[in-house]
Amino acid sequence: MKTLQHILALSIIGIMLWACGSSPLKDTSNTNEEPVVIANDSLEYEIIIIDPGFTTYLNSIAKPEGYYSQTYLENKNRLYVITWNYRARNPLQFNPNIYENVIDYSPHIDYGYEVNYKLFNYFEFAQRKYKMSLGAGSTQFNR
Repeated sequence: MKTLQHILALSIIGIMLWACGSSPLKDTSNTNEEPVVIANDSLEYEIIIIDPGFTTYLNSIAKPEGYYSQTYLENKNRLYVITWNYRARNPLQFNPNIYENVIDYSPHIDYGYEVNYKLFNYFEFAQRKYKMSLGAGSTQFNR
């Protein structure tokens, strides 16, 4: 009888431990994310961003379109592009996996709101993701 009580007690403890165990986490790193295309058809200008996580950032963390003025976005993008291009041209000094391409962005061309909005948010996303600063007064990611 005593053996039966021990088996029953061990079984109950085992079931409780099994029930309290954590369930496996779903691996979301393999989800296919569509590239974000930044384009202005009238200028034949296009940037394709394939950095995983940018679409999620754009849809959930970034301020909504219309939050910033186009002038604000253009000014920030000019500064970000200067830093980005410097780093892209110096792959021995900066990670070439981050700064893969030089961005052709002219302050004399009106790319429109959407291009400036998405480009600005990509720079903000990259600073957050890669824990770096592109300057331009961005203090948001220096926490």
